[in-house]
Amino acid sequence: MLALLRSLFREMMPGHNGMDTADNAAIQLATASLLCEVSRADNHLDAREEKAKIHLLTHLLDIDDTAAQALLNQARHKSENAVSLFDFTNKLRALEQAERFELIKAMWQVAYADGHLDPQEEAVIRQVADLIYLDHPEFIRAKLTVLQTT
Repeated sequence: MLALLRSLFREMMPGHNGMDTADNAAIQLATASLLCEVSRADNHLDAREEKAKIHLLTHLLDIDDTAAQALLNQARHKSENAVSLFDFTNKLRALEQAERFELIKAMWQVAYADGHLDPQEEAVIRQVADLIYLDHPEFIRAKLTVLQTT
């Protein structure tokens, strides 16, 4: 499943489909920022959520832990200063349905990393799913997939 999202990010590398490094960096930053938005939603910093974000970014974006941490630091700052989720989601609307599913599933994984789903975390995930046009049944399937593995 993560292979689909990895392939998307590989395709966005320079020389593939006209995407350049700036586009790829913007999509990576948007992805990391949305994971930060979920973890910030309950106003509680949790080491398990931080660890989950790094793990997910290394797998979703096919980067190492150091690059994931650097990206998260940048994303955290961007997330704290964002006006709305649209700042991130407008870059991700071009994703295929399966890739959108993987992103939402990753957001659920961050939300459940601390063993508790806060209503604010769910609200953020729901809003992102709507903004990237993920079908509601897929939104539910992503949540159930994560619940079955936790």
